[in-house]
Amino acid sequence: MPLMEWDESLALDGGVIDDTHKEFVDLLNRMHEAQDEELLDILDQFIAHTEAHFGQEQRWMEELEFPPLTCHVGEHEGVLEIAREVRRRAAAGDANYGKILAQGVAEWFANHATSMDLVLAQYIKERGYVPTAG
Repeated sequence: MPLMEWDESLALDGGVIDDTHKEFVDLLNRMHEAQDEELLDILDQFIAHTEAHFGQEQRWMEELEFPPLTCHVGEHEGVLEIAREVRRRAAAGDANYGKILAQGVAEWFANHATSMDLVLAQYIKERGYVPTAG
């Protein structure tokens, strides 16, 4: 059973933001369901995706001079710092932190997407900005 399911409550733009968030949710579910021997590979995929995902949002915020950029980026940096630490611990043989990370980030993401990312999506729309992936 998936840890988190994508539903319309998480939908923000019907485009690149939602596509990126769907992939994020999929990786959280894969991490949660991973066997110990799969965990490092999935953590690497999750971290790579999350770096790109957060980087693209930061680029949009910078281009738009989004007022709460610092707060938003601070949350992103915290998630990445924790994910990298879990990756280090998993590489040292402590795989149980992968499931803990998935659960914690799923809870965080549901709130983040429906608050901070929602405000960003509205700001993007109001300004006629067209976000692009990458």
